[in-house]
Amino acid sequence: VGLGNPGPEYEKTRHNIGFELVDRLAAERGLKWTKEHKFRSKTAREGRGLILAKPLTFMNLSGNAVARLMRAHDLRPDQILIAYDDVSLPPGSLRFRASGSAGGHNGIRSLLEYLGTEEFPRLRIGIGAAAPDELLTDHVLGRFSPEEWREMEKVLAIAADGVNCALSAGLASAMNQYNRRA
Repeated sequence: VGLGNPGPEYEKTRHNIGFELVDRLAAERGLKWTKEHKFRSKTAREGRGLILAKPLTFMNLSGNAVARLMRAHDLRPDQILIAYDDVSLPPGSLRFRASGSAGGHNGIRSLLEYLGTEEFPRLRIGIGAAAPDELLTDHVLGRFSPEEWREMEKVLAIAADGVNCALSAGLASAMNQYNRRA
């Protein structure tokens, strides 16, 4: 599951880096997105196994959409992977984790509320902190500069490799190989 906000006004914003990652994973596999209103998400499916998802709720309500998907597919929290932006990591840093707190991220806070546990895998993608004179909301809802975007595309390629590693060899392997500083 990639976290982000729906709508063209949020495309390519820092807060939508999770959407960008699952878009990349779907494109690699030649998968098409479909809206699934009952799940409040867009999904792309590979056979009966892999489901990629982008909640159509806003970031702060992501837990609702993820909980619906999990119930419908009889998934446990440890069977999902949440990809999202993290302002506490420098741009380009990647951190796979098996569990953890919200760390101030409202999308993760929503997941904790709806799932009732911190025990779900996640991939934090560093987008860097806001400038001292910039509001956090302006920073996360802002777009990358062209130079920043070129670098983030490289990071997304590495993150996609990391997700593929997690799918094939397990989360611990992805953590060992792909957790990195920018």
